[in-house]
Amino acid sequence: MSPNTVVIFAQEADAPVDAVVRMLTKRDVAVFRVDTSWFPDQLVLDAHLDDTGRWAGAMRTKHRGVDLADIGSIWYRDPAAFRFPAGLTEVERAYAHREARLGFGGVLAALPVLWMNHPNRAADAVFKPLQLVTAAASGLSVQPTMVTNSPDAAARFAAEQGVDNTICKSFGPNTITEGGALKVAFTRRLTDTDLAGMGSVASTATQMQRWVDKAHEARVVVVGEQMFTILINAGSAASHVDWRADFEALTYRLVDTPPQVADGVRTYMKMLGLAYAALDFAIEKDTDRWVFLESNSSGQYGWLEAQTGAPITAAIADLLTGGDRS
Repeated sequence: MSPNTVVIFAQEADAPVDAVVRMLTKRDVAVFRVDTSWFPDQLVLDAHLDDTGRWAGAMRTKHRGVDLADIGSIWYRDPAAFRFPAGLTEVERAYAHREARLGFGGVLAALPVLWMNHPNRAADAVFKPLQLVTAAASGLSVQPTMVTNSPDAAARFAAEQGVDNTICKSFGPNTITEGGALKVAFTRRLTDTDLAGMGSVASTATQMQRWVDKAHEARVVVVGEQMFTILINAGSAASHVDWRADFEALTYRLVDTPPQVADGVRTYMKMLGLAYAALDFAIEKDTDRWVFLESNSSGQYGWLEAQTGAPITAAIADLLTGGDRS
């Protein structure tokens, strides 16, 4: 009998994952869902290298388990970090985290299963400078971009592009919690005031990019060989710059992916070894040129499915139950 259990690593509060689990259950597919934060207290790994040179054994919680040989696919969807006993010192905690990542994570990474996405590939794909060069190599359009911690270089780039045609945006998640308050760093267009105060650029790596004079944006959700493209139309000034700034002002429409963009996206996915990603594009107002902005290999899709009816949940269930072990 071929391996057929779907293992899902995800945070406990994740509605899109809940929907996929319900669909898999209706299909009578065995599912083992856990969070990496359960390791080592609530999740046990018992693995050994067998005579064939493969890892055998099991993962289990207090209530259920899965034999490693029964795993057909793994959905690694942005699970939480390992959680260790409170009594460990900071140094001991760092050591424990390293050992868990290399041991627990190493056994999983060696399993010959279909991944969505393999954590090593996802870790590589998170770097936006890598995303941009990969997109360009894939035939997708990208904007002039600067990465620097030099205030002089940043000011020069902004002057070359035109200050009001330059944006600044984060490399990673755009939220931090400080003093109990949530702070959000949305993409923003620069002003003359910003140009006069570039000193803060020296504090860390800063990303600046030429603004796209856009008619609307699009998120392309890729699941294996399937592609779902949703136009995102902004109805306010804030959402026109960064649609995350005003969700209430957005409208959505499921559309066909332009063939040239679809070809580039497929190449991009292949180059980075991804089975799933949500890629964001800006569509230029006068030319209809699709400009690649960034990609998230654990990108959200649930609200887009709800708004447009795009069958993304079914596509994920199809991929997880139809993958090979090559």
